[in-house]
Amino acid sequence: MFQNQRQIQIEWGDCDPADIVFYPRYFAFFDASTGALFEAMGYSLRDIRGQANQVGFPMIDTRSQFYKPSKYGDIVLIESQITEVGDASFDIKHRLFNDEQLAVVCSEKRVWAGLNEQGELKAQVIPDDIRQRMLA
Repeated sequence: MFQNQRQIQIEWGDCDPADIVFYPRYFAFFDASTGALFEAMGYSLRDIRGQANQVGFPMIDTRSQFYKPSKYGDIVLIESQITEVGDASFDIKHRLFNDEQLAVVCSEKRVWAGLNEQGELKAQVIPDDIRQRMLA
């Protein structure tokens, strides 16, 4: 299934007073990595929102395991891969490496969402062209 990599440098604002990444920042890294994954597939969030009533792919479940801390100035590699594609939802696994060692694993479940006639946010079937790219 589709995968992507990106490298980031840990910034001072990502860290807590112990000089390690404050754990909510990892979730921001992974959210941005999901966006980068879709851009690598050829679909920016702007493109997705441009489709009729498409809002995007909100998170419905996330969890992480932390193995090694990262600190200010570290350059880390995030590997993101779509691991499962359903009718209206999909799963992504992110693996963050620091100095070539696995530091964090995160799993996400997201739902393809749009607005119905009443303006309510509802799950929708993933468009076929996007589904095919996800499965590539």
